[in-house]
Order: sequence, then C-alpha cells, then structure tokens
Amino acid sequence: MSWKQDEPKVIDDEMLQQAIVEQGPQGQAGKIAKKEGIQYEEVFQLRLDFRNILKIYHLWHFTSLTKLQLNNNVIERIEGLENLTNLIWLDLSFNNIDVIEGLDSLVKLQDLSLFNNRISVIENLDTLQNLHILSIGNNAIAQLDNVLYLRKFKNLRTLNLAGNPICDEENFKIFVAAFLPDLVYLDYRLLDEQTRETGLVKYHFALEDMKQNESQEQKAIEAQKISNEELQLHKDAFVEFLNGAQLFDSMFAEDPDAEKLALLPGMEALLEIFKSKMEPLCVQIFDAGLAQLAGRTAEVDSFFTCSHEAVAESQRKAAQTLADFENSRRQKTVEMQQIADTKLLEAHITSCHEQADQFSETLMSLELQLVDQLEDIFKDFERNISDMVGGFIEYVQGIFALCRNLENQHHEQQLEIALETLEKVVKNEIEEEIPDDLAMLLVDKDTVTNAVNASHDTHLLKIDNREDELLTRIKSWMSGLLKSIHNNEVERNRKRISEIRNYISFVKNELEDMTS
Repeated sequence: MSWKQDEPKVIDDEMLQQAIVEQGPQGQAGKIAKKEGIQYEEVFQLRLDFRNILKIYHLWHFTSLTKLQLNNNVIERIEGLENLTNLIWLDLSFNNIDVIEGLDSLVKLQDLSLFNNRISVIENLDTLQNLHILSIGNNAIAQLDNVLYLRKFKNLRTLNLAGNPICDEENFKIFVAAFLPDLVYLDYRLLDEQTRETGLVKYHFALEDMKQNESQEQKAIEAQKISNEELQLHKDAFVEFLNGAQLFDSMFAEDPDAEKLALLPGMEALLEIFKSKMEPLCVQIFDAGLAQLAGRTAEVDSFFTCSHEAVAESQRKAAQTLADFENSRRQKTVEMQQIADTKLLEAHITSCHEQADQFSETLMSLELQLVDQLEDIFKDFERNISDMVGGFIEYVQGIFALCRNLENQHHEQQLEIALETLEKVVKNEIEEEIPDDLAMLLVDKDTVTNAVNASHDTHLLKIDNREDELLTRIKSWMSGLLKSIHNNEVERNRKRISEIRNYISFVKNELEDMTS
C-alpha cells in the first residue's frame, strides 16, 4: 500500500471560504448567507486546524475576528496577523514555531497557546497586557529568566510551562510562585499558599531589589508615555515642535555658515533679539493649533452623533415595520397552509406577493428618507469643517509671513554688519583678533555676501517647508475624512438595499415553495 503526504500549504482564499461555509450557519440561514456573499469582515471565529498550513496568509480582512485556531499545522513563523486587532483567543499549538513574534498589534488577546512548538525564549509579548492565559508547554525553554519576563503581565492567571527543560530546575515551582505573585494556576494545578510562602522567603532579597528596579523603570515608562501622548496631541493638531524655539533652532542647525556668521561683532545680541521675536510667533501657531483641534474634534463628534441618531431612528422605524409585517405574514402563512383549493391558494399567494412589494417600497422609502437626512447633515458638516480649516489656514499663513519678515530684517542687519566688518578688516581697523572660521568668509565682498545670502535662503526654506507641511497635512486630513465619510455612507446604503432585496426575495421564495 502506497501513500503520499500532503504538501505544506499557504492559507488562500479557497481554504478560507471553505472553512467559513463549513463553520457558518446551516440550513436556510446558510443559503441566505451564501447568496449574500461571504464577508470576511463579519466573521468572528475561524478554525483552520489540521490543514497542513505552512504559511499564514490572506487573513488581513478578518478585522472582526475574536477567536482563531491555527493549531496542528506546520507553521514555522508567526506572521500575517497584524490586522486581527480584535482577537481574544489564539491557538498556535502543535506547530514548528521557533520565535515568538508578529503579535504586537493583538492588544486585546487574553488566551494564547503556543504549546508544543520549538520556542526557547519567551519574548516579544510586551503589548499583550490583557493576557490571562499563556500555554507554552512542550517547548525548549530552559532559563528561569523567562519567568521574570512574565512579571510585566499583571493579568496573567494561568501559565503552562510543563514539558520544558526549565521544569527540571530544583526550585522551579517556588521560583515561579515567588516572582509571579498574581498567578493562580501553574501547569494545570492550583498554586498553594505554602509554595508561595516558601518562595517569598527564599527569594526575599532578590524580590526587593527587583521591585525597586521595576518601580524606577515604571516611572520612566510613565514619563515617556506622557511625553509621547503630548507629542501625539501636538501632531494631531499639526503643530508639533512649534511650542518654543524649535523652528528657530532648526533654521540655524541646518545652516552650514551659521556658526561662522555668529562670530561677527554684535551678532550674539542680534540673534537673541531675532529669537525673542520669532519664538512667540511660533507659540501663537501652536496655541491656535490646539484650539483648532479642540474645535474640529467637537465638530466631528457632533456630526457622528447626529448621523448615528438618524440611522438609529430609521432602524427603529424599519424594525417596527418589519415586526408588523412578519406578524401578518406568519398569520397568513398558517391560513394558507389550511387552504386546499389551488386557485384560492394562488390568489392568496398573489396577494402576499403584492404585500411584499408594498413592504419593500416602505423600507426603500425609509432608506431614501435616511439618505436625504444624512446628506443634509453631511453638507452642514462639510461647510462647518471647511470654514474652520480655512480660517485656521489663513491665520497660520499670516503668522508664517511675519516669521519671514523677521528673517528678512535679520538678513539685512546681518549683511550690513558683515560688510562693515569686511571694510574694517580691509582698512585694518579691527582691534580684536578675527577667528579663523570668520576670516575664511571675510575675503572679499562677494564671498561675504554669498555666505549671508545662502544663510538667508536656508532660513526661508526652513520656514516655507514647515508652513507647507502644516497646510498639506491639515488639508489632507480634511479631504481624507470627508472622503471616508462619503464612502462609508455609500457602503452602508448599498448594504441596506441588498438586505431589503434579499429579505423580499426570501419571502417570495417561501411563497413559491407553498405551490410546489
């Protein structure tokens, strides 16, 4: 007897559709679902076990997935799961995985099984702070440091390490009990109080040192988090690094002759004056940006609130209409089942067809009313947000124009000082010694003028680029938001029309079945 082992597979569309059909609704509900088409975004659970899968692929559309089984395959690498951000339960047991990776975006994950793989290090799980259960038995984990890594998971209650070399350590159990104080179950067994107490006594000093280090690390992490959140807020307002002298400093940081020109007599005071005038202008843009962000956010929230209320009210009316129609339809179905006369039955069916058409028109009319209402809401929002953004752009352009004026004034004064210094050098009227870097520029009038003009161009370019960046990003944000709203509404409307037509088709098919 001969046999051939299946070739390793990559997850493809055919495999996915087959799995969804097998695991989806059956009977009439399954027929309706199949007719409407398989929507990957609406699948909540998916089982792809025992399929000889080598490579994880084609899962990026399953954004609503909460449970995924990929166990008992030949997977070698964790990948392709980035978009499954709603995943709560993930089974990758009985595969050939060497390294834990590719799970960073699964922040809602609570139950993770990596049982029976080839993993030697517990790592790359930092973002999974909601993890409750971790099964990583039957791997190649040998170092107790892997247990210490798990201290950061404050919600971890169940841990399985059975079958790893680490379990052969003499004090393995009390070590785990001591360093993972919130753990309830270890290797399928309840951790008893005596084991915990033994561990706390044995590792008392090591625990105290570790807690102190962790406290310092936590404070640093929290400080960095606050800093990152503030920076993100500033980026959302498109005014990051404008709350001080950062723009001014960047103008000179990228100016190759800035340090040389700063050596000119009187330039230190001149630069301080320039900075003292430009910094408040940048802060004005910054403050206006944060105020604008608050206003935009309130406007966007108001729009979505109004839209959702309109949709909810339309759904309420449609649901009531549907309930009335369904009650009437069920009563008539019972009545028709008692009719023996064929012609009389056909007359009733014809009447029911007409009522179904009338009901369809009612639902379509409700949808049309909703579309008109949402269009009015959208037009008001588009006008309001365009006015807000337009006003902000006009204000910002005015401030940046003032920044350019300051740079122009600084340039004129700097050029005047540079030429006066050059003249004194030529006449040998300079009392103090000229630094070598500055002397390289004070060769002739053209050299000095070119250096000052090049410096001026660098500064203006920096101001122009920051202005262009701000305006481009806010315009892109607005156009992207409006386009997204429009596309979502088109998709909602198409889906609703499809739902109505499919339901009416289902009702009429049931009527036709009564004559067969």
